[in-house]
Amino acid sequence: MKKILVVAMMAFGLAVNAQDGQLNVGGTIGLPVGDADEANVTGAIEANYLFNAGENFKVGPSVSYLHFQQDGADAAFIPVSVAGRYSFADKFSVGADLGYGIGVRPSGNTESGFYFRPIVGYQVTEKINLHVDYTSVVLDTDYGNFTPATIGIGGTYSFSL
Repeated sequence: MKKILVVAMMAFGLAVNAQDGQLNVGGTIGLPVGDADEANVTGAIEANYLFNAGENFKVGPSVSYLHFQQDGADAAFIPVSVAGRYSFADKFSVGADLGYGIGVRPSGNTESGFYFRPIVGYQVTEKINLHVDYTSVVLDTDYGNFTPATIGIGGTYSFSL
């Protein structure tokens, strides 16, 4: 797993150096839904690097840390994904992150799976964006599909590079 993380971070660094774009860092707090009903609260921190891919459309690599706080054994993931954002109005955007959520539970019992995150954002200032999102990791376990998910609100701060 350490090799996967190193490769992901190297790819993220190469993408940042290869294109003129925008580095976004932020976080989200949310309520668990779906198969994460035992969790109390969820939180995530994220970083993505988006560059212009067309009129009003940005795309780029994203990495984050997603944590499901629950009594007993917490669940945590490091999603490595591709982020896309489309601005459909002056202040509003929609987008999605698609990738792979690497399970990193402290207890050593890890499951990994398909990660997706649809998002709707509102541009408060040139640098600050607020958003609502649905985040999910689809795990294929011995007992069938298990999908911890969260509905959250958060924000990002943008740095032009």
